[in-house]
Amino acid sequence: MKNTTVDLGRLISFLEEDAPFGDITSEAVVPADAVLTAGVRTRERCVVAGLEEGVALFRHLGVEAEAKVEDGAEVDPGTTVMTVSGPARAVLLGERTVLNLIGRMSGIATATREVVRAVEAVDPHLRVASTRKTAPGLRALDKKAAVLGGGEGHRRSLSDMFLIKDNHLGLVGFEEAVRRARAYSVYHKVEIEVETVEDAVVAARAGADLILLDNMTPAAVSAAVEALKAAGLRDRVLIEVSGGITPETAPKYGGTGADLVSMGALTHTVRNVDVGLDIV
Repeated sequence: MKNTTVDLGRLISFLEEDAPFGDITSEAVVPADAVLTAGVRTRERCVVAGLEEGVALFRHLGVEAEAKVEDGAEVDPGTTVMTVSGPARAVLLGERTVLNLIGRMSGIATATREVVRAVEAVDPHLRVASTRKTAPGLRALDKKAAVLGGGEGHRRSLSDMFLIKDNHLGLVGFEEAVRRARAYSVYHKVEIEVETVEDAVVAARAGADLILLDNMTPAAVSAAVEALKAAGLRDRVLIEVSGGITPETAPKYGGTGADLVSMGALTHTVRNVDVGLDIV
């Protein structure tokens, strides 16, 4: 497996956090020449993610590691998703870090896949996106897991695109905010957050590329879409809905005419998938 999307330096820092001065238990108890073979197995049905990172970490430690399924695959309980073989101390050193990564990323991928399917069943046009509500230091992995689950990555950082929110608009008006953003860079999209139907039209007229309808009910979103159509502005913008949306409420935005539904819940409230490393 090619580690083309792995930040090995970041992964190594996770190991250093877990064992800043070595794994004293294994170093004291396990013979230096001991070797073992083990399998990483799922203990529940899930969309597996984080195998690429796990393989990279184990190989960094001098352990032979191989993913047995692709990241993004749906697997049943008891599936061996990775095999490892090598120095016992090295395997035990990396075990928890690898399992934590796979468990968290698989949890995000699984939750995202469930929401995507629920939304697609109502409205195949409506796409599901993650947000920046991620654990500090883990954003790249959280975002990657959401994409493996079938979601959209949205912006990865404040540097990716302009998102003019209410606090910005409290200082600068719609038109001036867009003018300043365009003057700053012509290579970045401009999105404006609004909370009313009227402001959605104002933002589109001001030249936004995307309109973020924040904390609006499905009925209000439908009304905003119709207002944009009536003003001849709908085809100029993408429409995103966000704000307090849960896996249960996301499908209710199907059929409203929105293009994207973004959910912090995909990454800020993560239930890790249960995975374990079993010695053969």
